[in-house]
Amino acid sequence: MTASTEQVGGERATGRRVPDFFVVGHHKSGTTALYEMLRRHPQIFMPALKEPRYFATDLRRRAGQQRASRLPDTLEQYLALFARARPEQRAGEATPLYLLSHTAASAIADVQPAARIIAILREPASFLRSLHLQFVQNHVESENDLRRALALEGARREGKSMPRRFQMPRMLMYAEHVSYVEQLRRYHEAFSPEQVLVLIYDDFRNDNEATVRRVLRFLEVDETAPVQALEANPTVQVRSVGLSDLVRGLYMGRGPLWRPVKAAVKAATPRRLRRKALETLHRRVVYSSPSPPDEELALELRRRFRGEVVALSEYLDRDLVSLWGYDRLD
Repeated sequence: MTASTEQVGGERATGRRVPDFFVVGHHKSGTTALYEMLRRHPQIFMPALKEPRYFATDLRRRAGQQRASRLPDTLEQYLALFARARPEQRAGEATPLYLLSHTAASAIADVQPAARIIAILREPASFLRSLHLQFVQNHVESENDLRRALALEGARREGKSMPRRFQMPRMLMYAEHVSYVEQLRRYHEAFSPEQVLVLIYDDFRNDNEATVRRVLRFLEVDETAPVQALEANPTVQVRSVGLSDLVRGLYMGRGPLWRPVKAAVKAATPRRLRRKALETLHRRVVYSSPSPPDEELALELRRRFRGEVVALSEYLDRDLVSLWGYDRLD
């Protein structure tokens, strides 16, 4: 499929392959595992870059901040990710931020009106706990305690108490991640109901293979192809934010202290061994298994988001209130 007149942000796509489907989110809801399983299918092409983030223009870093150099800045760079897709393949990408984004749904529809959209939703309390742990691990969040991080939302909405190297307040508005109905409406306004598939994380966890085959049917590719169940991106806990920052500073070579150290290590050690050493250091020193959930906080969150779960149940015509235990709250 090609685009000849589609336009995004003033840029025009001319004769380039555009994606046929998008896994739009959420983080910590099986999107990485789904991406890895789909890209192994012979009739599907997904780029090595899992999260291009191109259409989430409202969630890009502020001007002047360092960005990951691999992320595409222009439509031409973005479409180049799919240049190797064969004509008979379905091309797609997975960017969990697209569900949180206010701009992604309409921007995707502009460039690919026939797109298929796949969203995965998770019970709010467990979702926010895993999301917070992931944000701490990825140096998005500097507050190691979820309760305190939630309490900072008001200040962060005003741009205060933000992590030193991360200035994207909306990413740390945890409650906004759970605005499920509002998020889905943006996609249903841009696409027909037949183009949007909403999955529930519990189904994916309980029957990985059956859920993937449902996705394959939705994408109209061979659903009988072998499916290898995977668990990707497991949740871990950072022992110390300071220690994690120290290791990251060494690896990135940031600051006058670490630059000469990194240069010496880089000159003496192959890149593969450096990466393996970093992974080992993180696994043994920086990361640990997550501590048990704070049951009191989990109950508070479930009470806080009960209205959203009720609304989502009505919106999807599925009893998530019972599935997620929201009918048993004190």
